[in-house]
Order: sequence, then structure tokens, then C-alpha cells
Amino acid sequence: MFSRVFALVAAGLIAVASLAPSAAFAQDAASAPAAATQEAAPAAVADAAATGGKVAVENPYGLMNLIKNGHAVDQVVLVILLIMSAGSWFITFTKLWDQSKLGKEIKEAREVFFKKSSLAEGVKVLREGSAVRYIAQTAVEAGEHHEGTLTENVDRNSWVTMNIERAVDEVNRKLSSGLGFLATTGSTSPFIGLFGTVWGILNALTAIGVAGQASIDKVAGPVGAALIMTAIGLVVAVPAVIGYNWLLNRNKAVMADVRAFAGDLHGVLMGSRQVKR
Repeated sequence: MFSRVFALVAAGLIAVASLAPSAAFAQDAASAPAAATQEAAPAAVADAAATGGKVAVENPYGLMNLIKNGHAVDQVVLVILLIMSAGSWFITFTKLWDQSKLGKEIKEAREVFFKKSSLAEGVKVLREGSAVRYIAQTAVEAGEHHEGTLTENVDRNSWVTMNIERAVDEVNRKLSSGLGFLATTGSTSPFIGLFGTVWGILNALTAIGVAGQASIDKVAGPVGAALIMTAIGLVVAVPAVIGYNWLLNRNKAVMADVRAFAGDLHGVLMGSRQVKR
């Protein structure tokens, strides 16, 4: 009896001894992640402190991700909107420069042109290649070459008037060039952005259908791209519309001064039957 009890106790001690290393190993394995976490925690805190308490996280649904990893259709839409935006700003600044330049030329012409003793001398003082000089030269040449040609069938007053109006219309045409692009950009860029929106929603629905469930990772990316396209379309359209209306009103003011100069020139030319050399 005693020998049996002793044998059972010995067997139990051997079993406990064999399990002890495994338990210790499990405890060490469980404590290892905690220790690693405790060691990594100061580094994370230090990084957060270095960045002002904010940890930088890359937005997987932002514009940069759309540019890098977006669908070909999304990137084509972005390129089109970029071209339209760049063209709108370029036209806005160049037309503003042309308007300011023409307004200055008109002001200078009124100060010096009509103070000369003859139209020929007045034309010479105008800036070479300017729109004002082009109108003045056209008017003078129309008055000089009226007689002895087929234009004699038209009276001199009507002939000079027609040539001055044509010159003024030519100046207006050059000054207004490019405004059509602004109008087109302002009216079409929202629809181009809307196309990108529709395409993004279509991709979202397709991803949901393939996955069989409406998980956030299947929806957020395409819908985020769709909203970005809408926003970019509006950002392109609004400056184009504002620039178009602003330049159009400035054109009207500048061309009013040009037509006033042309009217005065016509009156002076009709009062002189012959241009003095």
C-alpha cells in the first residue's frame, strides 16, 4: 500500500516538473508583446511630441491617392480640368494686360494726336503697332485713295465711315479673342467634374456588387474620388465665369473709348478734303 502511494506521488512530481517549462515559456511569450509595446510607447510619444502632438497619417482617399492610383478615366478627367483651369487663368491675365495697354494708348492718343497740325503728323506720333495707329492709318488711307478707283461709286463719307468701322471691329475682335474659352470652361467644367462623380459612384456600386457586401473600404475610395471630381469642376468653373464677366465689362468700357476716338477721327477727316504731308 505504501509503495503504491509513493509511486503515485512520484509520478505527479514528474508531471509537474515536465509542465513547468512550458508554462514559463507561455508566460514569457505572453509578456513579450507587452514588453515590446512598452518599449515602443516612448518612441511613439516622442514622435507625437516632435510633430506637435499630431501623428501624420496619409489619406488613402485624397487627391494625391487619386492621382497616383486612380482609374485611367479619373486621371483623364483631372488632366482635362487642369488644362481648362490653366487656359482660363492665362487668358484672364493676358486679356487684362491687353485691355490696360489699349486704354493707355487711347489716353495718350487723345493727348497728342488731335493737337498736331495735320493727320499725317498725328499718325506719326502714335505708337508703332498700336491699335490706335491702325485705326488712324486705315482712316487716312481710305480718305486718300477714294478718288480714281471703283470706290468713287460710294461717296467719300460713307467709304471712310465703313473703313473706320471695320478697323474698330477688328480691334474689338482681337481684344475679345479668348473670352469664348472662358465661357466654355465656365459652362462645361462642372459637367466634366460631374462625369467624374458618376464614374466614381459606378465604381463604388461595382465594387459592392463584386464583394457581395457594402463594406466601407469598398465604398469610401470611389465615392471620395467622385466628390473630389465635383469639387475640382466647381473650382475650375467659378474663376472662369467671374473672369469672363469681368473682362467682358472691361471690354465694353475700353471699346467705348476706342469708338469715341474713331468718331473724332472721322469728324476731323471729313473736315479736311486732303491730308497734308
